[in-house]
Amino acid sequence: MAGLNLRTVVDLRRPNERQRDPSRRWAGFAAEVIDNDLGVTGEDPWRAFLRQSDLSVASIRGYLVDYYRRAPFAVRHLDLFRRYFQALAAARGPVLIHCAAGKDRTGLLAALTHHVAGVADDDLVDDYLLTNDEARFARRGPVFADLLEAELGRRPSDAAVRAAMGVEADYLAAAIAEMKARHGSLDGYLEQAVGLDAQGREAVRAHILL
Repeated sequence: MAGLNLRTVVDLRRPNERQRDPSRRWAGFAAEVIDNDLGVTGEDPWRAFLRQSDLSVASIRGYLVDYYRRAPFAVRHLDLFRRYFQALAAARGPVLIHCAAGKDRTGLLAALTHHVAGVADDDLVDDYLLTNDEARFARRGPVFADLLEAELGRRPSDAAVRAAMGVEADYLAAAIAEMKARHGSLDGYLEQAVGLDAQGREAVRAHILL
């Protein structure tokens, strides 16, 4: 990590997630950290859902589709996305984005970055689906199931674990459709909601397409 010479780290996690798993920094860490606590009240919605859920694949998929429809418009995400794209446009150096699972919030922001770079929708979805790595499921699935069982008193099925750890094209499609419905296009969303206008998008492209 130190060898990447990161200038900016965008931590998309909620404050309770940052407190539960504090980030470890290397000696001499000097990157700007972009995070926030905006609009965070009460229990983490994902954990609240899991407590109340029957842990079926259908319920997990339903939750995630609904989450993706809402996520692009959450106050805290809009602030984080805006500051992230400002950092890219400023071309200060390498930028790292991450959340807790590295698939939903990170996947959405990565897809928007690909869009700004001119990547076709089909290709950005293909990249998003690389999350579904069989080796990762095999390695992390039992650990995730153990954690859920300890917290919920119920053990999820292997299929439910895969549904919770993985992604589907429909999730990202739901987010894209909602952004287009509200703002006419992804560029419209970026400009009207995030504050990244045509000049800003060109500055981002100039930085990431070297």
